[in-house]
Parts: sequence; C-alpha cells; structure tokens
Amino acid sequence: MADTDIATDETSRLIASNKVEGTAVYNRDREKLGSIYNFMVTKREGRVEYAALQFGGLFGLGSDYYPLPWDVLTYDTEQGGYVVDLDKKVLEQAPRYGADSEPTFDRDYGREVYGYYGINYPF
Repeated sequence: MADTDIATDETSRLIASNKVEGTAVYNRDREKLGSIYNFMVTKREGRVEYAALQFGGLFGLGSDYYPLPWDVLTYDTEQGGYVVDLDKKVLEQAPRYGADSEPTFDRDYGREVYGYYGINYPF
C-alpha cells in the first residue's frame, strides 16, 4: 500500500480526533444528552483519559463540559454516536466545568471524576 492510500480519518478500528468532536452522546434510553466537545489525551502514552461532553445550554451557549472517562462511552453504529449508561439526573450532578473555568487536569481531579463514575483512576 502506498503512503497516499493510508486512511487519515477513519478505519474499522481507529477514528481521527476531528471526527470524534461533535459526535452525539446518548443515554441507554436513546435520549440525546449532548455531544463530544473534545477529549484529553495523555502526552506520553497517547491514551484518551477524558471525553468532554458538552451538555446543557441552548445552541451551545451556556453549556457546561462534563469530563467522562473514555471507558464509560460505547460507540453505537446504529445511532451514529456514543452511548453512556447514565440518566440525565446523574449527569447533572457529575463533575463539570464552564468554558471560563477549566479545571486543573491533574491526578486529584482524575480521581474525583473517575470516582464519581465508580471507576478506578488508572493514570
């Protein structure tokens, strides 16, 4: 295969970051919760630690960002988006931040976020 034949945006196993951003996120009841705003990747290992779910507000204005451990997201090809096993009420109480108050993404914050979802913080 020549270098020009390499897929740069999506394969059966990989997807480019610009295709993940903006992807819808649904709960198990097929209710749209929001969309992926961006995601945070560890610099050395290249592992996705969080996906920031943009949720609330109107047309993106007044939205908050909810960091979700990547492991709570499951891609559903039928819906064309990610699915989380969360009720809106649970999500509304989750750790979040506003556009003007991004947290320090350190280990303590990671433990808080992962702990809220009942997952051991692996980093």
